[in-house]
This record gives sequence, structure tokens and C-alpha cells, in this order.
Amino acid sequence: MAYDVPGLLQMSSADLDSLFSSSPAGDIPNGPAKGTAIVASGTIFSPEIAEFISLFVWQGKTFDGQHGVLRNRILPFGLSAIVAEVYKAPSLLDNKECIVLDYSKTSEVAQWIRDEIRLIGPDFYLGRVYWSGKPLIHFCLQFGAAA
Repeated sequence: MAYDVPGLLQMSSADLDSLFSSSPAGDIPNGPAKGTAIVASGTIFSPEIAEFISLFVWQGKTFDGQHGVLRNRILPFGLSAIVAEVYKAPSLLDNKECIVLDYSKTSEVAQWIRDEIRLIGPDFYLGRVYWSGKPLIHFCLQFGAAA
């Protein structure tokens, strides 16, 4: 099945977790990715919230796969900030391999955050955000032409 952003925004949190759990880790990505926050998933509010976040808060991530790091693109002008270490490790969701985006040693403002991503399609990753080990929201990353 092919997934897209509008479809993910319509899925429930449980369905997103199921998709994440059934997907492979994939390769550690490289380059810029367009990010979409999936907040209030499966509700009529999810697309509007995602659009607001994309415009004013978070546009995506830029990966340096060779060095195992990334920077988030934030604020309306795409400031490159909030660095994370990137590596493969077991997921907090199901203990299967995923790509971890770890802010614990690289960021004062996001040190409690751990993101996990898995490949759900070509150049398309589904992510899960954890705050102090507790699930918070989902997000997706589109690489290639979509970025």
C-alpha cells in the first residue's frame, strides 16, 4: 500500500503505531526532509494543526547520514537548529530495530526528546516522538523531490 501525508493525518494513533511496528527501519537517510507533525491524528483538526506547525514552528530535518547527525529546520524562516545524534537501535514501541534521533547529548532545549523513524515507502519515513520515554505525537519525513 502506498502512503501519503493526507492519509497519515486521517489515521488513528493506534493505526499509526501499527504501521510503524510493521515497517522496516530502512537506511539512515541523508539530506533534507520535509516534515509533517501528526497531532490529533484521525480528527478533522489534524490537517490544520499540521499546516500551522509547518508554517510557524517546524519545517523538517536535514540529515548528515555519514556523520550520524541531523539538524531540525525551525521557525518561519527555516533556521537550522536543534541537533540530534542519529543511529539504529531497538524501538521503545516494539523493541525492533528503528532509526533513533537522539537529542539527549546534543540539545539543552530538547534533551528529553527521542524520535524514532521507520521507512514506510520510497523516501518516506513515519516517526514517533517520545518525551522522557513517553509517546507524544507522530510525524512523517519526505525526502527527495517532496523535500
